[in-house]
Amino acid sequence: MKISIKLGLWLFFCILFIETFSMIFLHDHLVHSQIDQELQSLLARGNSHRDVLEISADPGTLHHIGLMESHTDTMIVITDTKGKIILSSSKIDKSMQDILKKPIHSLHENGQIVQSDWKNEKYISTVTKIKKSGKTTGYVYMFKKTDEIQKLISQLNGHFLLAFLLVLFVMFITIFVLSKALTKPLLSMLEATKKLSKGDFSVSLPAPSNDELGELSKSIQTLAMDLNYLKQERNEFLASVSHELRTPLTYIQGYSDIARRKELNEDNRIQYLDIIHEESIRVSQLLKELFELAKLDQNAFSIKKEVVDFCAFLNSIYEKVLPAFNHKGIQLKLVCHNSLSTEIDPARFEQVIFNLLDNCLKFSHEGTTTYLRAIETNGKIQITVKDQGSGIPQEDLPYVFDRLYRVEKSRARSTGGFGLGLAIVKQLVEAHGGEISVESKVGSGTCFKIIL
Repeated sequence: MKISIKLGLWLFFCILFIETFSMIFLHDHLVHSQIDQELQSLLARGNSHRDVLEISADPGTLHHIGLMESHTDTMIVITDTKGKIILSSSKIDKSMQDILKKPIHSLHENGQIVQSDWKNEKYISTVTKIKKSGKTTGYVYMFKKTDEIQKLISQLNGHFLLAFLLVLFVMFITIFVLSKALTKPLLSMLEATKKLSKGDFSVSLPAPSNDELGELSKSIQTLAMDLNYLKQERNEFLASVSHELRTPLTYIQGYSDIARRKELNEDNRIQYLDIIHEESIRVSQLLKELFELAKLDQNAFSIKKEVVDFCAFLNSIYEKVLPAFNHKGIQLKLVCHNSLSTEIDPARFEQVIFNLLDNCLKFSHEGTTTYLRAIETNGKIQITVKDQGSGIPQEDLPYVFDRLYRVEKSRARSTGGFGLGLAIVKQLVEAHGGEISVESKVGSGTCFKIIL
């Protein structure tokens, strides 16, 4: 069953229940009010006649009262205290006789209702006592036929039925329009998710409203954009990996064919075999970094933190890389305050610092200085790796942590690397709960900053 039908039926039955309950309550209230009004009117009329008779009960007054009631929809019967009928404005039938025979006990000054059952009896009736000189001299009975009341109630029922059908019709139209309006964006989202499931990420949803449906629409639109971006990244990634593998494999294949020639002298053969060996190491290194990146993506690696003396940790790295810097004529300076400790995975974080220093070594020139600093600020450790190398163009800065992104577009073998090192660095820093950022200016150098 479609959601629009489900929603429409749910709303319909809920509103129908509320509307029916309200209609029944209102109907009963109006009926009871109408009956009570009729009874009180009948009682007031009887009291009015009683007041006249207490002043004057001569035959002329009685005749006048009887004549007046004979031209209305009510009837009057006046009796003495023994039940003898003194005056009747109409012929007394059996139903009236039954009411007149009912015993009267402790009658109130303003009278009382004798018969109020308008559904099953022929009359509703009231009685009021006539008093003279403090003594009861008779009773005034007022009667009204219930068929007239039933006719009035029947008309009221007709009006209620008409109103109920009208409300039902309007409610049906309203629910239909409302369910369509509510489900239209859901149906759009359904179509969008179907496209996404088929790999079509070019979905466009209407402008979202400021409610839960709007939030869902925004989420689906964001998901589509993210999936589209990931698809493009995947294609670019595969293309880049293919390019990175193609070059060394071409070298390996080409030089292995040459090395197999029988007429080739031994020196040249060794030279070509060295090239093959170098390129095979290059392929192995690329696959190693790709495997490392895959483990990071799948959270298949573990971070085993321990409290370390951070200055001693950086000093051990400094001693390992210093010979390489000295060999290239680059000065490496370590600045670290004593008693600086933090919780890290030494092996993983060593990989981070090595990668950053390796970049400084590749892109710095002889006679420059590279700084490795660590300071504590606002309860956090700030590590900076700054060189005086060639720098990174501003347009490339937002992408340096992307996989297989290289500032050196020529992918020359002399610059080395595959554009995976900084991507691995970023994920390792984030796995430690830290942040990494980069600042650079062409010709002035680059500064990587890590906050732990």
